Amino acid sequence: MVSAGSADRYLPDTVQQAVKIPVVGAFGVGKTTLVGSVSEIEPLRTEEVMTQASVGVDDLAGASRKTTTTVAMDFGRITLSSRIVLYLFGTPGQRRFWDLWEGLLEGALGVLVVIDTRRLEDSFDVLEQLELRRMPFAVAVNQFPDSQAYDSRELRDALDLLEETPIVMCDARDRSSAAEALITLVEHVLATDALRTPEAAS
Repeated sequence: MVSAGSADRYLPDTVQQAVKIPVVGAFGVGKTTLVGSVSEIEPLRTEEVMTQASVGVDDLAGASRKTTTTVAMDFGRITLSSRIVLYLFGTPGQRRFWDLWEGLLEGALGVLVVIDTRRLEDSFDVLEQLELRRMPFAVAVNQFPDSQAYDSRELRDALDLLEETPIVMCDARDRSSAAEALITLVEHVLATDALRTPEAAS
């Protein structure tokens, strides 16, 4: 994997596959932080300062230090190998921006869902949207300093996830940790496609 310090703006000639990966989640779970930490290029951000107009609309419980919010999307890039590059699209978390998801999910290989265990219930609607769209996804649990620790079985039961859906613990601020979450997603999608191929051929 190319390091952020040595990465060039241009892709190497060896790259054969570009993959679109939306990074979704509820408001304030760390999507912008994850895209920014893992991107090998300067990430594109569409953040705006939160104003009094958001009072009573955006729930800041558990995210009291948050002063900005994504209003369109974040964009970053990470080269996984000499042949594969991921284009990352961070989505707005507020329900009023969910119409933007249609375009961001179109053509995606899979979706990385970022969750915050301090506000686990905020993720239910996000996961339901992906299940309705039959999108393959992996769950990245962003571990905030004051988050309570849960094991994967507890989280799987609480979120009503299928047994095959990957859950990975993640620090969105850490490049290696964020990259590992993305690699887990890609491996999951590739394994799922491999399992489906014999059925499609029969």
